[in-house]
Amino acid sequence: MLVSSCGKFTTEHTSVVGTGPDELLKLRAGPGLGFRVVLGLPEGTMLNRLDCGTEIGWCRVSLGAAPQITGYVSADYLSAH
Repeated sequence: MLVSSCGKFTTEHTSVVGTGPDELLKLRAGPGLGFRVVLGLPEGTMLNRLDCGTEIGWCRVSLGAAPQITGYVSADYLSAH
């Protein structure tokens, strides 16, 4: 299920969805395409949603397995768990 608004999340735990088997979701240093890419996240990567109020369509997240790594991803590729 793809969602376009972070306001629809009922939990802080999410995962990457909708990227496909050969694509990566870009974790960025800031909320927008102009920010550098921190790393690529494959489908199914577990994330912690920290905030979605920065820019429309972007959420600040941390990696579930490494919460010290944070960045921003498009809300369109997050699914609530």
